[in-house]
Amino acid sequence: MTVPELDRDLLAILACPETKEPVALAEGELLSKVNAAIEAGSVSSRDGQQVTRPLDAGLLRQDGKVLYPVRGGIPIMLIDESILVESLDA
Repeated sequence: MTVPELDRDLLAILACPETKEPVALAEGELLSKVNAAIEAGSVSSRDGQQVTRPLDAGLLRQDGKVLYPVRGGIPIMLIDESILVESLDA
């Protein structure tokens, strides 16, 4: 998914529901890393559910610690469905 597919006005006002930090579209390198980990079966959302579908895009919290999935062009800004980026290195 490319930036034009996400409404730029929406992207500009979205914030992490937990910390209220801004979010930005995740870079391709991070998205590739997440999708490789999903394929390996090693990614869980914060509510403990295994993530099984690769992400088309993701929104990264400003501090770089949390990734919110984008599914079908819709940002999923739910804390329970977010992915802790540091868990990808575990």
